[in-house]
Amino acid sequence: MLASGYRLCLIILTLVAPCGSTLAAGGPEQALYRRLAHAAPELNPLVLKSALNAVHCAINSGLEQSERLAVIDYSLPSTTRRLWIFDLRKKTLVLRDLVAHGQKSGENFATQFSNQLGSYQSSLGLFRTQESYEGTHGYSLRMDGLEPGFNDRARDRDLVIHAADYVSPLWSRREGRLGRSQGCPAVRPQVARQVVDKLKDGQFMFVWYPDQHWLKASTYLNCKPQQMASAKASQGG
Repeated sequence: MLASGYRLCLIILTLVAPCGSTLAAGGPEQALYRRLAHAAPELNPLVLKSALNAVHCAINSGLEQSERLAVIDYSLPSTTRRLWIFDLRKKTLVLRDLVAHGQKSGENFATQFSNQLGSYQSSLGLFRTQESYEGTHGYSLRMDGLEPGFNDRARDRDLVIHAADYVSPLWSRREGRLGRSQGCPAVRPQVARQVVDKLKDGQFMFVWYPDQHWLKASTYLNCKPQQMASAKASQGG
């Protein structure tokens, strides 16, 4: 089922991706893709290519390059380590681990996503991480969604990276899935500080799911300069 879904997404992505938004053959972006794909062979190639295309588009639109990139593949079950963190300068994998999705996004599999306040669903697309802070869940990380209509209410929704006891192999063995958040990409307490420290202060995070509406309308997958300019202006960029 997932394999056929990926093939459909690849067709959609090929049809809607404009010239210049894909990884140039033989260029530095393609070399980066090859190194990261080698470092993370379990990460679906389409997901990794989409993440790098989105980042490439963001940088070409005027956003600063980041040192690291986090990729979440929400097409995978919550019991799978579906969070990858890459060092883009060293072209290495820093961490692969578990990550939760929102309560109303689904059970073991996330299938529903939202940008709405109070939805308790996860959001898709490209994010920019921001400041770390001490909050209700301890050491946490705020982030801003960069995609209008899909994740640009992330800060208003208090979508942050934080530790959660329900993100654990023990919980998944007992319940058949991880516990779920209110939409935040919550991580294991044992790795939370490392995740926050690696991702704070302006790194990219890309959240994937083969949602047809997002694939067709995503600002960064489809490199829409006008929407990006509007998004930057609204964030004071």
